[in-house]
Amino acid sequence: MLEPDDLDRGLIHALHTDARAPFTLIADVLGTSTQTVARRYRRLHAEAGLRVIALPSPRSTRAHQWFVRLTAATRTAHDIAVALARRADTSWVRLTSGGTEIVAIIHTPPSGPDAHSLLLRDIPRTAGITAVSAHYLLHTYLGGPTPWRGRLGTLTPEQEARLRGHDLPAGPTHDEPYPFTDADLRLLAALREDGRAGYAELAAATGSTPATVTRRLTELRARGAVFFDIDIEPAVLGATVSALLWMQVAPSRLDEVAHVLAGHPELAVVAATTGPTNLVAHALCRDAEDLHRYLIHRLALDAITRIETAPVLRTYKAAATLRA
Repeated sequence: MLEPDDLDRGLIHALHTDARAPFTLIADVLGTSTQTVARRYRRLHAEAGLRVIALPSPRSTRAHQWFVRLTAATRTAHDIAVALARRADTSWVRLTSGGTEIVAIIHTPPSGPDAHSLLLRDIPRTAGITAVSAHYLLHTYLGGPTPWRGRLGTLTPEQEARLRGHDLPAGPTHDEPYPFTDADLRLLAALREDGRAGYAELAAATGSTPATVTRRLTELRARGAVFFDIDIEPAVLGATVSALLWMQVAPSRLDEVAHVLAGHPELAVVAATTGPTNLVAHALCRDAEDLHRYLIHRLALDAITRIETAPVLRTYKAAATLRA
């Protein structure tokens, strides 16, 4: 497996700071050549699964997100996970708990006759599934636009400042939802495939012009309607053990606990959900001992009354990228 050096980590950090920053700017910030940065990017793409993708903010799509846990026979779990990963309305499809549980995030429209068809009709009828539970995602404390800290920590604040928002207008993003046009959705579909595609490529993919695409993307980013994320194998960054933590927290302490956990570098996701467990987190640790220490020391909060730890055995789909 690829072992990234400081330059690789600096590039990953730079892409989190501004995913569409030109390689010339990233090279200048990192103190190397444009050719070197481009070569390292291609290597990380080929050997570490690095992908830059654009995603719509849930506020703008008004989509609902569900954590779905499916229990299946070992012989069918793989095929079910693959089928879920291939759907456009899923993300983060994982196999956990000894290979008998599939966990996925399902995105559903807020209304309409097919709004919850996958939850109510398609999944329950799938052969081999013996149990289904769905947990509505109420609030995200860590994740989405906020990256896992394991991908950061290489650049200085001054370097980040040089990269951040170099091509965006000054001023705060808008708080209200932004309704996407059909042209916006075509642009997002192209950026979901390659978040660093050039404006000429995006124009060709959407049947528009480079000037129009540039203007629309700048507007969408300035309004906070879209954000850029990075898919990369966590093991490349030293996290060889991954686990989902399903926690039961006293409701009066939920917000307090969630904010504390959102500051833990071991966690990539912290979210409040419905269900018998009301807080879920995704832990990324160096090894099993590191996870053990985290569970018994840093996660030992009195407001957490129950924890179910589900080791992730395989990821079939990340935020948008299918894993081989």
